[in-house]
Amino acid sequence: MQMPPSERHGGNLAATAARLGCRPSQLLDASASLVPFGPPCAVRGSLLKAALGLASGSPLRAYPDRHATGLRASLAQLHGVEPDWTLPGNGAAELFTWAARDAAAAGLSVVPQPGFADYPRALACWGGAWRSLPLTLQASSGPQPFPVAPAGAVLWLTNPHNPTGALWSLASLEPLLQRFALVIADEAFLPLVPGGEAQSLIPLLQAHPNLVVIRSLTKLWSIAGLRLGYALGQPERLARWVRWRDPWPVNGLALAVGERLLADPLAYGRWCRRVQRWTAREGAWLSARLEALPGITPLPSAANFLLIYGDASLVPLREGLECRHRILLRDCRFFEGLGERWLRIGVQSRRHNRRIIRALRQECDS
Repeated sequence: MQMPPSERHGGNLAATAARLGCRPSQLLDASASLVPFGPPCAVRGSLLKAALGLASGSPLRAYPDRHATGLRASLAQLHGVEPDWTLPGNGAAELFTWAARDAAAAGLSVVPQPGFADYPRALACWGGAWRSLPLTLQASSGPQPFPVAPAGAVLWLTNPHNPTGALWSLASLEPLLQRFALVIADEAFLPLVPGGEAQSLIPLLQAHPNLVVIRSLTKLWSIAGLRLGYALGQPERLARWVRWRDPWPVNGLALAVGERLLADPLAYGRWCRRVQRWTAREGAWLSARLEALPGITPLPSAANFLLIYGDASLVPLREGLECRHRILLRDCRFFEGLGERWLRIGVQSRRHNRRIIRALRQECDS
């Protein structure tokens, strides 16, 4: 069964459910890597109130604030920068598109592979040239040095790396800011990683105008449907992106929820610690059970997803989980350098992790 292009990203429940002849609610989606709980009840309540409000000025009725003033103020407070160093986006993907326009103008991009397909997608929008940086698929759960990068003008990096789960050390990343005219750091999963913030490039922004850091709020808060991310970088660069983009790239509901989520830095910190405890606990639990299955080897991962390798093709295993157990895993044939023997599993709650292991064991036995 060949996976349609629309489903190669993972998390496309509607299309997958239609193909399998079931309801989206019947699927356990471990192809996307989202926190299995949240957002907090107070935020869900405010979202419902905003969605139902039709009074003048409500997030549903009024046009969104084109300048995202409130959310930028919250982001600035959270990261210790001025508001004009922040730029909310319609998910991280929209911001990659504008980063790629700068990258294409700067010259040849270096993109670690296997890696997130959205970087080449964004570069293709502007005819940007790129070359691969092949990665050794031996991840570690702790910080590790970034590999030696070939020559180029722009470096795209993901920390922790997707799909391997490798956490790059800040000590190995900082020298790269001297080598490249532009460094685009995707830290979408970093707040979910125990001790991950110690490896963030955000503290280096003020000293390096060639650095852009892009983060996602959808993974951390499990609000992928709202599409909300943000960039941190030099005000001149971000102002240029604003001139390029659509007038209202972030909808009013997303802005309202983002402000609510980030209004209290102490509450944000508590939430991150809760998520990081889950990542450490459930990632270790799931990895240990996967290691006990015949023909499957999970790579160590610092993130809330595990890349697994099979002694033979894992395509029948993935298809069996979909058809017979309604469990979705990430097909990795569309990551450059991987193939039929690789799958990625998004860590779930303990109950759902048990369900995944039971289904895998049944498929392996058969």
